[in-house]
Amino acid sequence: MRKIYLVTALVGLLATVAAGPLTAQGVQGAASKQKAAAAPKAVAAGAPPAAAAPGAGAAAPAASSEATDDKAKAVDGFRSAKFGMNEADVRAAMAKDFNPKADAIKAQDNPSELTHSVLLTVPDLLPNGGTAELSYVFGYKSKSLIQVGAVWSKATDAAMTPEKLFSNANILRAHFLNEGFKPDSIAVNMPVAGGIVMFRGSDAKDRSVILLLQGTFENKENNQRVLTPTSLLLFYVADAKSPDVFKLPPGQF
Repeated sequence: MRKIYLVTALVGLLATVAAGPLTAQGVQGAASKQKAAAAPKAVAAGAPPAAAAPGAGAAAPAASSEATDDKAKAVDGFRSAKFGMNEADVRAAMAKDFNPKADAIKAQDNPSELTHSVLLTVPDLLPNGGTAELSYVFGYKSKSLIQVGAVWSKATDAAMTPEKLFSNANILRAHFLNEGFKPDSIAVNMPVAGGIVMFRGSDAKDRSVILLLQGTFENKENNQRVLTPTSLLLFYVADAKSPDVFKLPPGQF
């Protein structure tokens, strides 16, 4: 079972993408920062297993700024599981959404953030997208749902391929671009350390969705940086800037 080290990493990622794509804190517990070299533009739809990294500072299409109030996206959780629910209610929501076997939902604690998670493997969470693992994270103080994540990779599906990861990423990015997120919060195709933020957007309450394609970069001809993806991560976050995780009080050390 993989370890869930996502909430604090997302804080660094969100802040960095907002400021610019040259540095970023890696997701899944990577704490080091590194500079991302300049890269050519756009990941094309249906890209091959190794694809050029998009240019820095990619902006959302103009159509995103035309979202009206009645179409504005509200990021309140994932499907029937809503931010603020306790674990029992989230487990009931998971049962409603996916009808898992009794022993399919696993529990896991994060020893550094002091958060608690429940995990579920779901075939075709995205239609024809392969098997994903869902994680529902409960806050340190509130004990309520603060984040939902989905991961697609070889670890979740032995048949997963780079082509499938690119396809999933492109489908989800296109979907989110039409969902009515705050125009000034939207970023697409942002290179970060270890991958590309395919989409990031927030609603009126600053609850966020982040779609991250992780992998390895190689320098090819004409100094083109090429990403071979190894995983796709999707996060729904109640408060990416100040998550409910354990932090040492100031002045103790």
